[in-house]
Amino acid sequence: MFLLTFLKIAYVLDINQPAIEPKEGYTDEIKAARVKRGEDELLCRGHILNALYDRLFDLYSSIKSPLEIWNTLEQKYNNEKQGTDKFLTMKYFEFAMCDGLFIVDQVYEMQIYVSKLKDLNIEIPKAIQVGEIIAKLPLSWNNYRKKLLHSTEDFSVDQLLKHLRIEEKTRIRDKMLQVQPNSKVNFVSEKNENTNPNGVGKKRKSFDSDSNKKHVTCYNCGKKGAYQERLPLQKQAKERRYA
Repeated sequence: MFLLTFLKIAYVLDINQPAIEPKEGYTDEIKAARVKRGEDELLCRGHILNALYDRLFDLYSSIKSPLEIWNTLEQKYNNEKQGTDKFLTMKYFEFAMCDGLFIVDQVYEMQIYVSKLKDLNIEIPKAIQVGEIIAKLPLSWNNYRKKLLHSTEDFSVDQLLKHLRIEEKTRIRDKMLQVQPNSKVNFVSEKNENTNPNGVGKKRKSFDSDSNKKHVTCYNCGKKGAYQERLPLQKQAKERRYA
C-alpha cells in the first residue's frame, strides 16, 4: 500500500472515489481525468499482481479491476488472520521453559508471541505477561519462583527480566566455582607426590646400586665396573708380585 500511495495511484482502491461513468457531452478535462484513471488502474493492478507469489498470481490474474483484486485479497487475509489469532494465543499459553536453554532467551521468545499478537490487535496485559513468565519457569527454578511470588513488589516485564538475568548469571558462576576446587585438589595431590615426606625439596629418584656400579671407574685400576669388594684381592696379588 505504501508504494501505491507513493505513486499516487492508491485512490483507485477507494470506494469513495468511483470511476467517472461515460456520458455524452463530457468536457476535455473530464475525458482526460477518465484516461488518467484508466492508466492508474492498470498500473495499480500490475503492482498488486507483481507482489503475489505464483499460485495467487495465476488465481487473480484474470480479474481486471484492481479494486476487486484488493477486496478479494483483503477478505482472504482477514479469514487467515482469525485462525492465526487463535493459533498464536494457544502457542503463547502452551509455551514451556526448559533447563537446557538460557531462561532469559526463552522469555524473549515468549515476548515475540506477545508482539505478534499485538500486531493482530490482541494485547496481553502486562500483569498477565509477568504471571505467565513466573509460572513457566522450570522445576530447577522452583525456589526462586516461590521467592518471586512472596515478593510484595509489582514487577514490570523489564524488571522481572533484570532479576532473572542476575539470578541466571549467579547460578552459572556458582557452577563454575564448584568445578574449580576439584581441579585444585588434583593439582595439590600431584605436587605432594613429587616432594619429600618432610616437605622440603623434590623427592629424589631411587637408584639401583648394582646397575650404577657398572658405570663406576675404579680409582685403583682405572677400569669401569671394578667393584670395591675386589680391591683387597687385587692388593694381595700385587704384593706377591713385588715380594
